[in-house]
Amino acid sequence: MGGTILIVDDVATNRIVLKVKLAAACYATLQAATGAEGLRLARAAAPDAILLDLALPDIDGVSVCRSLRADPATAGIPVIVVTALADAEVRLEALRAGADDCMTKPADETLLLARLRSLIRAREASGDLAGGARPDPGYAMAEAGSPFEGPARMTLIARRPEQAMALRRTLQGRLPLTMDIASREEVLAGAARSGAPDLFLITADLAQPGDGLRLMSELLSRAATRHAATCILLPAGARSELAAMALDLGAAEVLRDDLAPEETALRLAAQLRRKRAGDRLRASVRAGLRLAVTDPLTGLYNRHHALPRLDRIAARAAQTGRGFAVMLLDLDRFKAVNDTWGHAAGDAVLVEVARRLRDSLRPGDLLARIGGEEFLVALPEATAAHARAMAERLRLAVERAAVPLPGGAGEVRVTVSIGLVAAEGTPPGAQGRPMVEAADRALMAAKADGRNQVTIGQTAA
Repeated sequence: MGGTILIVDDVATNRIVLKVKLAAACYATLQAATGAEGLRLARAAAPDAILLDLALPDIDGVSVCRSLRADPATAGIPVIVVTALADAEVRLEALRAGADDCMTKPADETLLLARLRSLIRAREASGDLAGGARPDPGYAMAEAGSPFEGPARMTLIARRPEQAMALRRTLQGRLPLTMDIASREEVLAGAARSGAPDLFLITADLAQPGDGLRLMSELLSRAATRHAATCILLPAGARSELAAMALDLGAAEVLRDDLAPEETALRLAAQLRRKRAGDRLRASVRAGLRLAVTDPLTGLYNRHHALPRLDRIAARAAQTGRGFAVMLLDLDRFKAVNDTWGHAAGDAVLVEVARRLRDSLRPGDLLARIGGEEFLVALPEATAAHARAMAERLRLAVERAAVPLPGGAGEVRVTVSIGLVAAEGTPPGAQGRPMVEAADRALMAAKADGRNQVTIGQTAA
């Protein structure tokens, strides 16, 4: 995977030892002996992760961590605290300050490298989702979810039901979520039906040793559950190789069952924030993709989507030897609506006309708004007779009832002119754009001949 790791430690020997270990794993390193220098390098170099000692000569490591999280330029950088202080309260303080993990010196090399791989992989995945940019600084320390997010849920899967119930009692009231208990079979069968929880907490050994890791791999492979944060609970004294394996297999967090309840809750709460931040990022990407191909006013496809899809319809017609038809529809005297009742009324008319057109078409037909008051319709596998009947159906759907205006300002009747071109026996290499041009000429003829009518143009195939 590689990357650059910033080592912040006031002892040169410690920095050198870490540098050698990281170099063997193909990581480049930066080094700082003070907290101030560490903050400067973090801002200037934007490393992939930071290994941070707590005992620094100028600024204590917890304050450095808080400063990193408070700065938008560094808030998303993973931080692993590596300290000689083997004290539970120190670990809690580091986690509260935003550290992703806290390890005691000398840090276990296998587990340290696995944790680095896991954190960097998660950060890069978030960046890939954001289009190659660094993930939003809020990724690591996200704000609380929006009020539109549902209540958070965690499912506990343990070897014995009483173990899961004890876990739930221990964590009750410490986490802002509801906790369910389920078996392996219930989880695999029910996630697709009822939706996945935000978190899974799975004991490493279920019916057989390693069953928890196998269940995690199964959950990560399924569309319904792959975005849940899956956490593995190991027994006290478990080998570091097992924890490293869990992280490399995709565990969001690895916990031990002898951790203090507050530390377990802090680590799970951090995973919940990351998971919710990932959900928001995916929703933002989906919304952006929709906006790229849809008209924000009517919700119909836009020109950017419609013309390439029309070419695909034409190519498909050429392959099958079946016809297709193209219509251009333009609202008659639409400018008068805007001039008389205002643009809000004009928008209401466009939205209602779009709805009527959509309701009148088949599921596989293409409907797009390609101009101010101009719409494009494509009918795959349509004969000329079917296309003419559909065009009349659309014209009548628009004309039949007046459109109510917003604010109780009355209603307005609108009509539509339609230019239609149908192609039967489409030749190889046919494209949709010449059909649009032919339909446009037919539309101009319909306008010139009195409006509110369908005019059939010359076949463009």
